[in-house]
Amino acid sequence: MNPEDLQPAEETILPPSPSEKSGSRLPLTALLAGAVAIAFAPIFVRLSPVGPSATAFWRIVLALPPLWFWMSFKREGIKSTPSPSSFSDFLYLSLAGLFFAGDLAIWHWSIKLTSVANATLLVNFAPVFVTLGGWLIFGQRARMIFLLGMVLALSGMVMIAGNSFQISLLHFSGDALSFSAALFYAGYLLSVKSLRERFSTPTLMAWSGLVTALALLPITWLSGEGLSISSFQGWTVLIGLALISQVAGQSLIAFALAHLPASFSSVALLVQPVAAAFLAWFLLKEDLVVWQVVGGLLVLFGILVAKRGSPLE
Repeated sequence: MNPEDLQPAEETILPPSPSEKSGSRLPLTALLAGAVAIAFAPIFVRLSPVGPSATAFWRIVLALPPLWFWMSFKREGIKSTPSPSSFSDFLYLSLAGLFFAGDLAIWHWSIKLTSVANATLLVNFAPVFVTLGGWLIFGQRARMIFLLGMVLALSGMVMIAGNSFQISLLHFSGDALSFSAALFYAGYLLSVKSLRERFSTPTLMAWSGLVTALALLPITWLSGEGLSISSFQGWTVLIGLALISQVAGQSLIAFALAHLPASFSSVALLVQPVAAAFLAWFLLKEDLVVWQVVGGLLVLFGILVAKRGSPLE
């Protein structure tokens, strides 16, 4: 036998090329970048000239034109992507939009009935529900090392927000709403994970966003909040919220969910409260105590541990 015939077998054991390694890192990079982008949302909401429900409505409405333009551009490009065509397609896209509308509306209402610290802390328990849903829906059984990483990350999050956390019967309804918002956001992440197997990121974001906007309109009306914005600064804040937190942030997360497990993605998104605390300190001059810094480092360490134990796609 000619020794050269063995050459292909040797090539199969070569290590991955740098381009392959960088390609495998792209979804994680996109996920973390998306988490940082949505971390700007509390800053924009704080500066918004309208109420919380109206702010959520404008966030989605102002994001729709660039998302639909992106979807049309993608559809006319070299690589075509499927468009929703059946009743089940529109049903599942609508379900994702309703989950996201519920998350935004319920969480914004909870802020009125409990402290901001309580609302922020409880809504970020979504990874627990995503992990449970990933097991029930996708059959992904969590490994012990992943669960350890999730517990570490959640513990760090408690350290970040726990300094102002209050347990009181007066806050019970608001706390319950915040916890319910975590359920809705978990449902949104799992829906996006499933839909990304068929639809592109802009198609998913545009169609589900349309449903979210339609659902938020009556919610805003029932809350008694006005939608009018009279100042240039107010429009700037809302456009920034739409472009940075919705178009960029949520689209990057949707892109990453096509390549990463939903359970790990939800844990990695705990970077968001870490980034939000830093941005509040940097931009709004809010105090950042040593325990919050330690909590932020613990969140990052927990994400690294969870990554080692996350199920492969």
